[in-house]
Amino acid sequence: MEREPINALILAGSRQGKQDPLALHAHVSHKAIIPVLGKPMIEYVTETLAKIESINKIAVSIEKFEVVRDILPNFIKYLPTCPGPSASIIQAIQALRTPLLITTADNPLLQPEWVEYFIQEAEASQCDLAVGIALKEQIEKDVPNTKRTYIKLADGSFSGCNIFMFRTPRSIQVAKLWQKLESYRKSPIKMGLLLGYSIILRYILHRLTRKALKKRIFKLTKVRIDFVIIPWGQAAVDVDKPDDLHLVNNLMSDRSN
Repeated sequence: MEREPINALILAGSRQGKQDPLALHAHVSHKAIIPVLGKPMIEYVTETLAKIESINKIAVSIEKFEVVRDILPNFIKYLPTCPGPSASIIQAIQALRTPLLITTADNPLLQPEWVEYFIQEAEASQCDLAVGIALKEQIEKDVPNTKRTYIKLADGSFSGCNIFMFRTPRSIQVAKLWQKLESYRKSPIKMGLLLGYSIILRYILHRLTRKALKKRIFKLTKVRIDFVIIPWGQAAVDVDKPDDLHLVNNLMSDRSN
């Protein structure tokens, strides 16, 4: 069976339109153009996606197109950002349709092999939305000198890999749920009511499993989610702080040697 063409989106905007602290540290306007081994991070991401045969259009979501227009190839499409990443994703799904692969500009370590593996696993699961994750054990094995933020569940701790596949039109409902959660960020009570206090309590007590979390999201959105475990620890390494930038420069240097 022939694979359905996939469009891809790279999120490259600044949150709330404010300059990212790391971009400020690097003396550039956007984190997406911070150099890694002398080349803007977003350039690595677009080069990787361009090597995937099943990917059709590649779009970048950013406030000002001119920030990256001279860096990226002419075939790149552009979408303006919206307030909050969830709104930008909703807009992209409406403009580019599904299936839509989403990643971020601060993901320069991304490799074609990882993306292909993720796409194949997402398609095989027949889910509506696939979320790429890496298990703590794999990250610590492959990148022992990194500090990641982990989601600690009863069936294992993991970190996100900044790669998602919105496979079906129904998946947009999760982005809309995310949008609600963003609007409730200053109201823990509303957030708790939306997610369900039992879920929050089970998470606090380390009794929440991936299966239970997927079940709760399905109840709220009717969207079938799958967590795709990516077997490369480096897939969880993005660039959020100066230590990450130093680490990624070292890892990329090792690859080129």
